[in-house]
This record gives sequence, structure tokens and C-alpha cells, in this order.
Amino acid sequence: MNRVLSSPPDDIVKCTSGNTHCTVTNAYGLFPDRSTCRASQVLYPTTEQEIISMVASASKSNTKVKAVTRYSHSVPKLACSGGQDGILISTNNLNRTVKVDVESRRMTVESGVVLKDLISEAAKNGLTLPYTPYWWGITVGGLLATGAHGSSLWQKGSAVHEYVVSMRIVTPATAEEGYAKVRSLSESDEELDAAKVSLGVLGIVSQVTLQLEPMFKRGVTYVSKNDSDLEEQMIHFGKEHEFGDITWNPYQKEALYRADNRVPMEQPGNGFFDFFPFRSTPAEALASFRSTEEDIEATGDANGRCEAAKFLTGILKNSAFGLTNNGKRFTGYPVIGPSNQMQSSGTCLSNHLEDGKFTACAWDPELAHQIFYQTASSISLSKVPSFIEDVKKLIELEPQALCGLEYNGGIIMRYVKASSAYLGKTEDAIDFDITYFRSRDPLTPRLFEDFLEEIEQMALFKYGGLPHWGKNRNIAFIEAIKKYPNADKFLSVKNKYDPQGIFSNEWTDQVLGLKEGMTILKDGCALEGLCICSEDRHCAPSKKYFCRPGKVYKEARVCALEVETNSKDEL
Repeated sequence: MNRVLSSPPDDIVKCTSGNTHCTVTNAYGLFPDRSTCRASQVLYPTTEQEIISMVASASKSNTKVKAVTRYSHSVPKLACSGGQDGILISTNNLNRTVKVDVESRRMTVESGVVLKDLISEAAKNGLTLPYTPYWWGITVGGLLATGAHGSSLWQKGSAVHEYVVSMRIVTPATAEEGYAKVRSLSESDEELDAAKVSLGVLGIVSQVTLQLEPMFKRGVTYVSKNDSDLEEQMIHFGKEHEFGDITWNPYQKEALYRADNRVPMEQPGNGFFDFFPFRSTPAEALASFRSTEEDIEATGDANGRCEAAKFLTGILKNSAFGLTNNGKRFTGYPVIGPSNQMQSSGTCLSNHLEDGKFTACAWDPELAHQIFYQTASSISLSKVPSFIEDVKKLIELEPQALCGLEYNGGIIMRYVKASSAYLGKTEDAIDFDITYFRSRDPLTPRLFEDFLEEIEQMALFKYGGLPHWGKNRNIAFIEAIKKYPNADKFLSVKNKYDPQGIFSNEWTDQVLGLKEGMTILKDGCALEGLCICSEDRHCAPSKKYFCRPGKVYKEARVCALEVETNSKDEL
């Protein structure tokens, strides 16, 4: 892979005086409620002992504290320290590989190690972590905290936390214990099932040991088919292909099946997956992409958006989505290469030679060209066919309604398995992941606002979808904790590890059901996913968007455009 020009994103923590008087955001520079999170200072430990000292100081003074990662790709407010007097502890310098045991195929890393480096270091030792997210710019601690995953129904499934065999975590402690201590958890400890997916509310993870496998190769082929039998094929496809996934483009009536399976190391091929949207992109191209979408939104040009979506989908398919057979050129399917070169991407973060933001990751907040929502929820396999049928019914009513999703990559469907983690998936499921337009103005509705809101509510409430902890708008987390049978066990461990709640913030208390306020009722709140509308003012009545029942899922309450209407203020 040749080195490329790119400007990496800035630090998510910015301070006005050294490491004090700080603000913290996420990789996108925008939280769901558009608020700014502040902290009194940020600390950068380099050793576990330094973490202990920092946590002890916070525990003794009952000061709020929160771990923050290098890039912070979580959409919700996981990184906020709980108030302007809180402290941030960055894992940026906890980025070392502690040990690789080739015989046992186990690897121990510090929590700040980025997935790309974990994959690379394992490969140097002839090993691989087969099941990972597709984006390699996340840290081990961050991806575990949010339950990040790839796509698979095989073995233990696609979530990285299923392959954690031990963990060291620094938590508050009693005065007699020095106000902080290290808890070493192994597979025999039930509390590991709390720590594996923790939202960062238990303490600071210092080290993680993962179970790896001997290196193997993967063979990938993309196949485009009509979506007429999608609901019938989905479960079968996931069981047939170990790393398979599907991208659905409803307007084009297309399902893109990615057949992805392991093949013997002896099979020829040195393929590389450099996913097109994760490459460095010229700032000028990003500006054009956003400008086109804003123009479409402003003029209500549904046909223009659908044509633009078809054009972009064509580019992706013609570029084989970034796959190359030898790291340079695509010559045909299947593309075969070592697992470490095929499983995850993100070259806009790596191999970079600073170019003054001429090119960057598409979502770089300094450029502010890509502002979007990400909605992701996992629906039980048994309910997936009915969900697909309902979405198709909506599309029949307005075929162009979901072109905005296709313009932003389509409906991505990944396979996940039931987990032993208390906040992990409760059943084998398919994760539906969509990205779509967000206005710079919180009071401006989107084109086909009601269709997107209905699908969101349908997935979450009619079909009981579990929200991805690192994505989503506020409404995805309304009473979500009640969907987890082991929530009480998790809260019991939380109370044991951090009885003062110094690692909790307002958002985590709300999502764990410990505090009210996940729903924020105000003018336009439904447009931002801060509430489900119950009054017209929650939409945009001045722009003729009113609160109405769903079209297929009648229990939904959505902001619908009515050109001529007599507004009803209450439903």
C-alpha cells in the first residue's frame, strides 16, 4: 500500500490553557443534542500506575471522571465527564502491545491501542482477530465499551468482546484500599460479562487480553441481485457465509450481497480492502457532496437525489468498493487476501503525510462538510423478515423516500450473535445501519422526514430492536435498558465498582434508567430525534411539517409534510 496524503483529524479534546479548561466532542464534532461538553482538565497517563493515581485522586475528592479515546467515534455523549468540573483521562498514550503468546494464541494490549495496530501486530506473529468492525480507527477500550462488531453468525459471532479472555480495569476503592485499585478479571469471573460492554461507567480499562486464531485468508465477492426475495435470503445468507453482509438499496430494488469466507493460506492472492468511503477524500469533493445534498433538501428534488444515489452506487460497484487483488488494481472476483488486509479499513487515518486539510476523512469536523445521523439497531433473526416486509410497504407508498439512505451508502445489514455480556445482544440478530442527512439548522426538517422516523420507530418499538451503544439519536435509548434481561446484574456490578458514580454522566444515567431526561421536549425536538412527537410544535409547523401517525406502523408518531392541512395540535 503506497503512502498517501491525508490530514488526520484533530484531537477531540481542546483546552484553552495547557491541559485545563477543556471541551470534548466526538469524531464528528457534534453530539445528538448539539451541546458542548466541558471538563476542568485532561490527563494523559502512560502507565497503569498513573491511572491508579488519577482515579484515586478523583475518587477521594468525589470528582467526576471519564475515559476518552483517541478519535471518539461514538455518536452519543459517552465521552462527557459529567460537568465542567469533571476530569478527562485520555488513553492516547496507553497504546502498547504488552504481550503476544503465539502458543496460546493470545494477545494482551493496552486499552488505547487502535484496532489497526492490533490487527497489524497480530499479523506479524502469524495471528488474526477474525471478527472486527469495518473501521479500524477505534481503540480497543472504546470498541469494547460500545459493543462494536463486524458481521458473522459463526463461532461466537462478530463482536470483539466475545473474544476477551481477561481484562484489567482501574476502579474507585475505599480509603483503606487507597481510593483506587486494579481489578483483574478472567473468563471465570462473572463480572467480566459486565466489563466487556460497559459504556465506560465501571472504571478505566488498562489492559485487555484477546483470543486470536492462526492467520488465514479470506475470499470476497460482491453480487448484486434484485431485492424481491431479500426477506427470504437474509438468514440463509448469514449462515452460509462466515463474514457476509448485505447492503440494501430499496429504490433501485437492489441487494448487494458480500460473500466473504475464509480460504486456505495456500490459495493464491494478496488482496487488500481499502473501503472507498474510508479513504482520504479531497476537501473540494466533500464540499460538492454536501452542497449537492443541501440543494436537494432545499428544493425538495427527490428525483435528483435518487439519480445522484444511483450514480454514487455505481461508482462504488465499479471500484469494487475499494477491493484490489494485489493492493493496487482490481482484476476481478473473488478477491483473496490475508485476513488482516481484508477485514477492516481506514486509510484516511493512516499512511498520512499532512497536507493542510486538502484531503481528509469525510466526516472531519474541521471541514464540516459531512453532517449526518447514524441510526443502528439489531433486530432478532426471527423478526427480520416481517421488518423487511414493512419497510417494503413503505417504499411502495413512495418509491423515492429512501434515496437519501442510498446516497449515504444504503441500508447496511450485519450479522451479530447473542452474547453473554450483560449489555450485549440478547438474541442472534441482524444489525440495520443507516446514515442520513442532518441539517445545520436543528429546526429544518428533512426530505421524507416521516418515512425515516417511521422506520426508526418501527425497528426500535414494533420489532424490539436493540440500539448500537455507540450510534443513534436519543429516542433509540428510550427505555432501552428494559430490553436487557441482565441489566440488573450490570447495575449491581456498577454499584460495586463505582458506588459514588464518578464514572457516570447524565447521559449514561439516563440510558441505564437511573435518571429521567432522555427525551427532551421542545420545539422541533422530533426533527433531531430528541423526542417522539406528540404535538405539532415538536415538528416544524411553520414549514408545514406536523405530528401524524405512521403510514404502515400506525403507532409511530412522525413529522409529516402536509401542503394543505388543518393542524391538530394534540394527537
